[in-house]
Amino acid sequence: MYPHPFRYFRAGSISEAISLLGELGGEARFIAGGQSLIPLMKLRLARPTALVDLNFIPGLARIEMNDGGVWFGAMARHADIAESRAAARIPILRDCAGGIADVQVRNRGTIGGSVAEADPSSDWMAVLLALGADVRAVGEGGDRVVPIEQFVVDAFTTDLRPGEMVREISVKLPPKKSGGAYIAVKRSAPVYATAGVAVHLSLGDRDTCAEARIVAASVGLTAVRLGEAEKALRGRRIDDRTVEGAAEAAMAGVDPPSDQRGSAEYKRLLVGALVRQAIGASLARARGESVEVKHDYAGR
Repeated sequence: MYPHPFRYFRAGSISEAISLLGELGGEARFIAGGQSLIPLMKLRLARPTALVDLNFIPGLARIEMNDGGVWFGAMARHADIAESRAAARIPILRDCAGGIADVQVRNRGTIGGSVAEADPSSDWMAVLLALGADVRAVGEGGDRVVPIEQFVVDAFTTDLRPGEMVREISVKLPPKKSGGAYIAVKRSAPVYATAGVAVHLSLGDRDTCAEARIVAASVGLTAVRLGEAEKALRGRRIDDRTVEGAAEAAMAGVDPPSDQRGSAEYKRLLVGALVRQAIGASLARARGESVEVKHDYAGR
């Protein structure tokens, strides 16, 4: 199906993009990589009257270390993040970026577009929530910083105000003896995950868990932070017993819908299995070990 007719505008700066959107009215949309918006337009589930293209704004695709963290411009491509030395300082970022869809999508899709879309099946939302990321939005009123926990309001709904756009996402460097991992189960590379889990741990003495963040993806209207699973680890030595306790708590903490990707019970079991795997990889990385993490493609 062809999209509904629309007008196209190419912005040369952030200020021009914001001005254009304001002039074009409430049905105009920004377009970044287009990997979410264009399919919706083809299905006529989205019918913007105009598109303001952000791809030609200088500096909006940068990836850099700054002020003790990693900063991603909104137009940073998934593929560039996967290959970035700055992102390599936080391996869970590369787990996510390198496992998104297929190479064509990774070469076009952007972290800012993913965050602004707030798709409940997004890999990025779970990972950024596990890392406590911040989103910098910009509009006619200037810049403001919103913690990722407050930025995502509901499925496909964010805290962005009318006329605002995502300018950048920042992630602080975790403390020493920290590690994280993101693992998802997918039927095949191009499709969204049936379920995914992001874990980030900080260790104290003797593998005692000083801090833990555990987030499930694709099992609700937003990424779900699993507080009871985190409590099962905090202050305790991470061993088979505590990992199993966290997995059981994680399964109890999700309420996934049954759909074409699988039944609710299947997804719940997947979350438990992924929590076990992701904690194991996170623990090894927190100890300083080099661990490769890959998604599980159920159709293989």
